[in-house]
Amino acid sequence: MVLPIIAYGDPVLRKKAKDISKDHPNLEQLLENMWETMYNANGVGLAAPQVGLPIRIFLVDTTPFAEDDDLVEEERLQLEKMKKVFINAEILEEEGDEWAFNEGCLSIPNVREDVFRNEEITIEYYDENFEKHTETYNGLAARVIQHEYDHIEGILFTDKLSSLKKRLIKGKLSNISKGKINVDYKMRFPEAKKGR
Repeated sequence: MVLPIIAYGDPVLRKKAKDISKDHPNLEQLLENMWETMYNANGVGLAAPQVGLPIRIFLVDTTPFAEDDDLVEEERLQLEKMKKVFINAEILEEEGDEWAFNEGCLSIPNVREDVFRNEEITIEYYDENFEKHTETYNGLAARVIQHEYDHIEGILFTDKLSSLKKRLIKGKLSNISKGKINVDYKMRFPEAKKGR
């Protein structure tokens, strides 16, 4: 089932999400709904807070990035294999030079800005079967994970912009929170909810 994506301005996007246990109710169904929601919106990542749940789950599928002709073979292979569920994730280390990449977010449609992030991360997490993993990622795979991980920490990519950039997009963000935006996927807007 496709769930509505929570728009910028909703308090759930600012909460530090809570760990879940392996007997979390309807976990399998939730993950299925999250995959369907993400693909319906043409996303490469989705975190539980983006569907209104302040729990530490996110999923990523970077296979669309693997089609980029500018990638080195090693990075292409990593991106092709990157379809994963991350539960109760903790980034243990961020290393390497910071580099800029133009990011967007399903909760903040039609806003794209360059964001600086570290090149490499080491992350500990549980998969959908509650098996524990500690893995290292770099490049675009690391970036997508960092972006989604920020969601479970209550951080949005717009928080990482300069104060000038934040001022320039303030009007767009305000319109998103009021539902004054056209998107081709289902969304829930915080200020539209207040008016009911």
